[in-house]
This record gives sequence, structure tokens and C-alpha cells, in this order.
Amino acid sequence: MLARALAALAGGGLVYLSVPPRTVWWLAPLGFAVLGLVLHGRRLKAALGYGFLFGLGFMTPLLAWTGIFVGPVAWLPLSALEALLVAVACMAVPLVMRLPGGVVFAALIWVAGEYLRSLFPFGGFPWGRIAFSQPEGPYLYLAALGGTPLIAFAVTLTGFGLGEVVRRIAAREVRLLVVPALAVVVPLVAAIATGPLVGTDADAGEVTVAAVQGNVPRAGLDFNAQRRAVLDNHVRRTEQLAADIRSGAVAQPDLVIWPENASDIDPLRNRDAYQLIDRAAKDVGVPIALGAVVVGDDKLPRNTVILWDPERGPVDTYTKRQLQPFGESMPMRSFFKIFSSAVERAGNFVPGDKATVFAMDDARVALVTCYEVAFDGVVRESVLNGSNLLAVPTNNATFGRSEMTYQQLAMDRVRAVEHGRAVVVAATSGVSAIVRPDGTVSQRTELFTPAALVERVPLRTATTIADRLGAWPERVMVAVALAALVFTAVRARRGRVK
Repeated sequence: MLARALAALAGGGLVYLSVPPRTVWWLAPLGFAVLGLVLHGRRLKAALGYGFLFGLGFMTPLLAWTGIFVGPVAWLPLSALEALLVAVACMAVPLVMRLPGGVVFAALIWVAGEYLRSLFPFGGFPWGRIAFSQPEGPYLYLAALGGTPLIAFAVTLTGFGLGEVVRRIAAREVRLLVVPALAVVVPLVAAIATGPLVGTDADAGEVTVAAVQGNVPRAGLDFNAQRRAVLDNHVRRTEQLAADIRSGAVAQPDLVIWPENASDIDPLRNRDAYQLIDRAAKDVGVPIALGAVVVGDDKLPRNTVILWDPERGPVDTYTKRQLQPFGESMPMRSFFKIFSSAVERAGNFVPGDKATVFAMDDARVALVTCYEVAFDGVVRESVLNGSNLLAVPTNNATFGRSEMTYQQLAMDRVRAVEHGRAVVVAATSGVSAIVRPDGTVSQRTELFTPAALVERVPLRTATTIADRLGAWPERVMVAVALAALVFTAVRARRGRVK
């Protein structure tokens, strides 16, 4: 039992180690091979326990960034809750493994578990999707066919298949190796074969984009108290960009993307902030999409991206729709305040209600703000609203030099392939990046360094198969997983009756 418990923890640890900034993507299927071996033949309670340990081994280090400035009061409970949700899925794995082709159903059960975590609790927390561990490996290309659920299915199928191959060889059941061996080989071959089919051509032309990273005075939760300094930094770096353009050091961009929270002073209400931004826009001479905290008529804040024209000023807005619980919003505030006064740091933001595409020169820019990039439906709705380019303004300064920003960049890379769009990532303190439609990063910044990335990128209106199928691949996989689970439960019940 102790050996299995340690193996479960180690299996989860292997999956964690597959996540960027590391590039050892192949550790993820190895982790699931270990999980499959541990769960084989286990009863429900044992599978729940081992699954919880596997979840802890994965989620605890993965989410360590959530405790950078508020301590373990946020990190450990969140990790335990996510591990428990992982355990619920793992509890079903031994049941469906009894079916013919059980490794397939086990992989589908994992997909169903990820779907559950994307919905619950507090609007879901899909940060631990297996797809986000795969921006370096061949599985990435499957995003263009079926999005993040298909990548998760392929990775876990490979892993469970590998585990079953090992188990059957150890049990000298060589004649039963065909199905698990195919489970290992077929997903990899399919992923590799999909690579050349990923579209990267500029079917709607090209534009030159600039992503400005102004940096913050210092990392930490209190950096928002230095709102003017953050705004000044982004204005200053944009004016430096304009000077570089005039000197011929860099190309003239057609549009500029500033990060989330580049101006936490509402420029629509504060004249000084308005004039600073307007001056920067006029200096660079092209539209700027900038993240700002805007206060509505109800006196409540909105996390908003403003389209700022150099001639006309602010002309359009996008308000973040998927708010970060315990950050931009605080569910059950009075209850959680019992455990920590840190909950008072959480905001009371109002979410937006529609996807908005900014017209910036020839670009039609879909906007996904920071935390939203983890949510399949939010990104899909934005991209399919007439876009040919995707921008992700983000603010990771709160999380210091942790792995959070690299984990988020991995999501950006998956979204690029999933939707066939170049992605412009602008971060207050880094990492900012330009991502090509095939998921490769052509430029990126360092952390806590003022910078501006300028590059010509393709505009694409073509929709991927994943775009056209939408949420249906995940729905079908979840439905099949549940059907298999019900069938197994009914069959077991009938067996006991007999």
C-alpha cells in the first residue's frame, strides 16, 4: 500500500514536471502510465485515495504560484480541492478498465474529470488541463482538430495504454498486448500526422504588431497602489518605441497592444491619465489596445481593454467576462474571511457580457484577458466573432518570478494552434510574446524588464476543425465516459444479484 501511495504521488509529480517552463512533455504520458498501474484492480475507496495522492503530486507544485504573496492559505486548500476533483475521476478508472478496450474509457473518464473542473467550483478552474503541458510535443497539433479535450484524451490514452502494456508483460499476458499497444502508438501517430495540416498561411494579409511591456515598480500585491508609476512606465516605453521607429531601429507597427492593468487609473474619468495615454498614442501614431480599470456608473470597477485611436481617443471597449475568483471577485466573502483577512484584498469587479473584436488597421483583434485564456468557451467565442488575430493582455506581476507566467504562455500557444491565429501576448512585467499560428514563440521578453516586441504576423480568417466542432468533441467524450461508467455499474450490480 505504501509503495502504491508513493507511486501515485510520483505519477502526479511526473505530470507536473511535464508542464512549462520545462520542455519534457513526454513525462505526462509516463505519469498516467504510473497512475494506470496503481489504479488497476483497486476498489472505489482505494482508487479515490490513490487518485487524491496523484492529484496532490500534480496540483500542489503546479499551483504554488497562488500562494506567492498570500501564503498557503490560498495555495494548499485550492490544491487539495483540485486534487479531490482529480480523485473523483480516478475512482471511476478501475471500473471502466474492466471493459473491453478499457484504456480508451479510462482516458475518456479523465476528459470528463477535466470538464468537471472547468465548471466547479466558483465557475471552474481549468488551469490543470493536460493540454497545457504539451506546447512542445507533437500532441499540440491535435488542438486544431478537437481542442484541449482531444489533447488530454490522446496523452492519457497513451499513458494508460503504456501502463497496461507493462502490466500485461509482467503478467506474461503477451497475447493481450494488441489493444494497449495500439493505445500507445495511435495517438502519437495521429498527432504527428496532424502537424503538417496545421494552417499558418496569411489568408487575410499581414500586419506589424507591437507588444509593450512597461514593467512595474516592484512585484507584489501592493503594486496596484503604484498605479501612476505603472501607467508612466507603459507610456515611457511606448514613447521609446516611437523614437525607435523614427530612427529606423524598428518597423512602424500597425497596432500596439498594452497589458492588462497598464492603467489602473480610469482614463475615462481621470484627465491626467487620459492625456498621458493620448500622448503615447499620438506619438506612436497607431491604435493602442490597453488594459485599464474602468469605473461604471454604479461605482463598481470593470477590468476593461480600451481601443485608443491616435486621432479620436477611446473608441471601443472590451470588459473581461471570466473573472478570477478570490482575485477580481470574492465568492462567499464573509465565510472565507473567518479563515483569513487576506480575502479583503479581493476585488468586486463587474464582468462583461459580450465578446468584442477591435478593428485595428487590417487586423480584427479578438481579446482574451489573462485568466480567460484558460477557458475553452471564452476563447472560442472571442475568436469566432470575426477575428483574424488574437491578443492576450495579461498581468502576472502579483505572482513574481513563479512559473505562473510560463504556464499561461503555454495556454497561449495551445490557443494559437486550436484556432489557427497568431497570438500577441502583452504582460505588465512579463512574459510578453509573439506566438505564430503553429504555436511556436518567435519572440519573448524577460521577466520584470521594460521591452517592446515588434513583428509582422499573419492574419487568418480560416477556421480550424476544432472551431467548427466547438464544444462537441468534449461533450461526446464526456457522454461516452458516463455511459461506460453507468454500464459498468449496472453490470456489476446484476452480477451481485445473481
